[in-house]
Amino acid sequence: MRTFLLVTSITLCGAVASAQDNYPAQPGKDWPIYGGSYNNQRYSSLKEITPANTRNLQSKWMYHVEGLQGLESVPVVVNGIMYVSGYNRIDALDARTGNVIWRFRRQPATAAYQRGAAVAHNRVYVTTNDGHVLALDARTGAQLWESKGGAKVSFSGIPPLVANGKILVGGNRFGTAGDGGGFIEAFDEQTGEYRWTWRSVPEKGDPASESWGGHEPGGGPIWIGGAYDPELKLVYYGTGQPNPQWSGKGRPGDNLYSDCIVALDVDTGKLKWYFQNTPHDTHDYDSTEILVLADMTFKGKPRKVALQANRNGFYYILDRTNGEFLQATPFVSRVDWGTVDPRTGKGLPDPAHEPTVKGTITCPSTAGATNWPSPAYNPATGLFYVTATEGCGVNTLASSAPDSETSYLESPRDKESWQLYTRAIDAKTGAIKWDYKQVRSNHYGPGLLTTEGGIVFSPEQFGQVSVLDARTGRSLWHYNTGDLITASPLTYSVDGHQYLAIASGTNILTFGLPERVTAAEKKP
Repeated sequence: MRTFLLVTSITLCGAVASAQDNYPAQPGKDWPIYGGSYNNQRYSSLKEITPANTRNLQSKWMYHVEGLQGLESVPVVVNGIMYVSGYNRIDALDARTGNVIWRFRRQPATAAYQRGAAVAHNRVYVTTNDGHVLALDARTGAQLWESKGGAKVSFSGIPPLVANGKILVGGNRFGTAGDGGGFIEAFDEQTGEYRWTWRSVPEKGDPASESWGGHEPGGGPIWIGGAYDPELKLVYYGTGQPNPQWSGKGRPGDNLYSDCIVALDVDTGKLKWYFQNTPHDTHDYDSTEILVLADMTFKGKPRKVALQANRNGFYYILDRTNGEFLQATPFVSRVDWGTVDPRTGKGLPDPAHEPTVKGTITCPSTAGATNWPSPAYNPATGLFYVTATEGCGVNTLASSAPDSETSYLESPRDKESWQLYTRAIDAKTGAIKWDYKQVRSNHYGPGLLTTEGGIVFSPEQFGQVSVLDARTGRSLWHYNTGDLITASPLTYSVDGHQYLAIASGTNILTFGLPERVTAAEKKP
């Protein structure tokens, strides 16, 4: 059963939801996809809100999303309309007031986590909990098409990516041996026709299958959306851990394409290059952290780079044209699972930190030095901002059997409990430039946002939201949302007024300046 509610009492001022063929390099008034733009920099050209006037920020409106649980999705905004997604549903809101324009529901209803939608050409794209992709009319909520691909999907929670006339989605397949593993699929944007599938688990005949030492390949889930370079026509994704998850004795070898950054041809799905951050992973160090694309001069040479703060504790710089390794630098104080070859970038695990029956302390912990919530990159400051976790963990095997079940503890001792920081890293050198110690936060942490106005919008796990000076990390403003935050923020503009927004618990909250703020206060 499908239902949609159209509310006609709201004036839309002629707003029509659409987007350009190529999203702008940096989002401005709109935020049409999960990362704001193809490069995932989460850097907005908006500059009404600055370090000089953040003291005037106030709550503008709040919208409760009925029937869901702790929201992980990032709303998207195009031409004054905000689209809030869950599995099988979209709520379209007036982005100025939070009033409902229309709601779409597709049965069966579910409260499971889902991470976002995308808007392009008067359509909203959202995934379902049974692996389908839906296209809705962005103006009315009417369903235009529904499609299912060829990956035998049972999970597809990542936000869609609109790229070169295609809708890309992904997730993880579950099933019998040989049927599991992560995937990316593409559909025709106009018709929903299935185009291609790329699987992170190598199939028979692929030389990468030899990296499993005779074990049936498994794992490599894909939990978050990708980035896209329209010039190179390449899409970039990170893959997850190998299976069995912590026990590596039965799967000798590097276990490709787990824990990898991969570049795929957007038209064919063909793998163009890969880089493996953590070979033969036994600590659940997914490489699914958001990839940020940037153009910069690196060691005197112009480079098109891909940046990633990885769960294993290293900040990586790669040439995104060919996957060439450029640099890896630790961004947390303790990293002892292994080292990185400074010439090749290959991870070299330390056997002393393999999980054992007794239990092995390893840094960073299984939850990682960071996790899937988004970092941000500000070209004006040259800083890469990330939510970083300082802390270690204990990995334990149930037995010495090759495929033994495993478990982990988040901290080896109470006095070494985790602590989260909003951390600024020099994007070219990996040097840490400043830290902001988050209030109470100790697990994963939400994502970040930065703007041309010179701020970092920094939500925190236990509901605090802060605005920081992008250059110094100085705290400028706080607000307590009253619930946990497990999502990444966005910013947008309607009628010339900038808003900051974040999902907290089951609510969407927005903030902005009062209209009485003077032009002088708006200057950086």
